[in-house]
Order: sequence, then structure tokens, then C-alpha cells
Amino acid sequence: MKTILTALSTALLLVSCVPSTPQARIQREPEKFAALSKNHQSLVQQGQISRGMSPNAVYLAWGGPSRVFQGSKNGNATERWDYAGSQPVYLTGFYGSYGGPYGHHGHYGYSGLGFGWGPDVAYIPYRIASVWFLNSRVDSWERVK
Repeated sequence: MKTILTALSTALLLVSCVPSTPQARIQREPEKFAALSKNHQSLVQQGQISRGMSPNAVYLAWGGPSRVFQGSKNGNATERWDYAGSQPVYLTGFYGSYGGPYGHHGHYGYSGLGFGWGPDVAYIPYRIASVWFLNSRVDSWERVK
């Protein structure tokens, strides 16, 4: 029984690490893909977006955004989808903190003092792409090269 649970846990961990692709999103949501024009279907399959695409097309091509901002431009509804990545920053030296509810590394349940000397890694988020929608259609986009 223990071997089965270990194997199952390992399999779930590996599956959760697999990045989502346009093909996987299309398979999960074929009705959204079928509603697109042939031109937009072709772009989505290649993971590309273009001006005039719907939010569903962008979702299928690039996946769900990390953050969504709503606004207005000249009386028209706008929305910005930001996609984030993270970059490791390697730290060395002394670190310390009092645990509190989240502790030094943000682990829930940590309590007490945490001090040490040595290497540590922090992950710094950064914006890798943005898509601007005007009246629910792509107006413009940009992504890190």
C-alpha cells in the first residue's frame, strides 16, 4: 500500500509540473476553439496571438493570465492581461527572522526563531507578457524576447 501511495504521489507531482500547451488547452476546451475563425484557430495552434482576437483565443494560445487589470479608454472598456515568470536570485550570507505565522520562507505553521548562514534562493517575479483588450478584442500585445 505504501508503494502505491508513493508512486501515485510521484505521478501527481510530475503531472502538476508539466506546462500547459495550446494543444492541451484546445483538447480541454474544444467548444472555445471551434468558435474561432479559421485564421485565429491556426494562430492559436502555433501559440500566437494577433490584433482582433477574443479573450478565449488568447487564453487558448497563451493560457490564463497571472493578473487582470480593468479600465476605460475613451469611454470604451479595456482589460490588460499580464503574464508573469520568476527568476531565481541566489543569496549568500546571514539571514534571520522571528517565525510568526509564516516564518522565514513563508511556510505555514513555522514558529520560533530562524537564523542561519549560507546560501538561499529567492524567486523574483517579473512580467513576461501583456495583452491589452479594447471592447473584448486584442488591441495590442507585447512579450519579452
